[in-house]
Amino acid sequence: MFDSFFPSPRKFLWSAVAWFFASLFLWYGLMDGMADQFSLMREPLPTEEGARPPFLNPEKIWLYQYIVIVTVLFCVMWFFIERNRWYWWSVCGSALILLVTYFQVQISVYINNWYGEFYDLIQLALSEPGVSNVTFDEYYSQLLTLLYILVPYIMVLVLFAYFTQHYVFRWRTAMNEYYMTHWGNLRTVEGAAQRVQEDTMRFASIVESLGSAFIGSIMTLIAFLPLLWTLSKEITELPVIGAVNGSLVFLAILSAMFGTVLLAAVGYRLPGLEFNNQKVEAAYRKELVYGEDEEARATPPTVNELFGHVRKNYFKLYFNYLYFNIFRYAYLQGANFIPLIALGPTFVAGAITFGIYQQINNAFSRVENSFQFLVNSWTTIIELMSIHKRLKAFESIIDDSQTGSTTDVILTN
Repeated sequence: MFDSFFPSPRKFLWSAVAWFFASLFLWYGLMDGMADQFSLMREPLPTEEGARPPFLNPEKIWLYQYIVIVTVLFCVMWFFIERNRWYWWSVCGSALILLVTYFQVQISVYINNWYGEFYDLIQLALSEPGVSNVTFDEYYSQLLTLLYILVPYIMVLVLFAYFTQHYVFRWRTAMNEYYMTHWGNLRTVEGAAQRVQEDTMRFASIVESLGSAFIGSIMTLIAFLPLLWTLSKEITELPVIGAVNGSLVFLAILSAMFGTVLLAAVGYRLPGLEFNNQKVEAAYRKELVYGEDEEARATPPTVNELFGHVRKNYFKLYFNYLYFNIFRYAYLQGANFIPLIALGPTFVAGAITFGIYQQINNAFSRVENSFQFLVNSWTTIIELMSIHKRLKAFESIIDDSQTGSTTDVILTN
């Protein structure tokens, strides 16, 4: 699954982690204050008095330069360490996905800040009915500012989606070629055609999607945790608990931990049921395929029995998803009210403006959703675990043939 696409997958993964932390320490230990020497933007953009800092400034540009430089250096390092056939897609393509993910997070931070100023402007406009406190030019210029960011952002999203489609298909191609070189040993395995034709594509797609979402969650936490901690200073007190430093950060962490543990507990049977579902589906499909060529196969008694296994497993799966979804949706809907409950005393005291509330609500949602990665991705993770289990058993046949083992491996068990 990974060896076919990535050069030395474990070494590659751990080197990426080590490179990330080394780059992080180098930035905060030395490079952070060197914008004046190295930034491509020498002077900050002019702004009106009292306006928020612009999205682009010398410090930000230098940070983006640094991230691009260390990413390129990592790719160059692996070009000389170990370069396989898929290097440009597996190494450079993965690096590009991380860069675009970071870009998306930075756009989210900017939009969050924009919401604060925009909703304060709305609050000012509505504060005195019948009195014009905001001009048309002020209102629409604020909207136009966001448009300058959203138009290129949308273009990047479209191109990024196009790129990831090709990335996933290249990964599938690598797995397909690897399995087909061992087709002589694999062809007799029940469901072999499905694993080569379908599971490879699903596995590559889900891993790319989950991997990007996980990295995005980490980057979102890095970007929004300090912001949420700062915004927590605007909160006068929490219900029952009272005043707490960084209160919103702790609420987001506790909410996500509770949801993760809850859904892991109620959904622990689902991966096994998904795996069994593929077993019975494979057996049913195989009999139907044989029935196309042999009149004696796929007879009504046999088909009814095999489809009975399919029906039985699906009904088990539906029942388990029933109570799983009860807890999942109840938790996700309840989590939406946490900021409103937490900010109750602050609202009553009139301690914050509407714009600051929008910033707090958006930042809290971002942080909480990042901590809720397992909660939001649980059904996808279940599917990935099932596919991985099937492909791992599939690959064990190759391992046994290469070591000369005579151990029988039954993929569908």
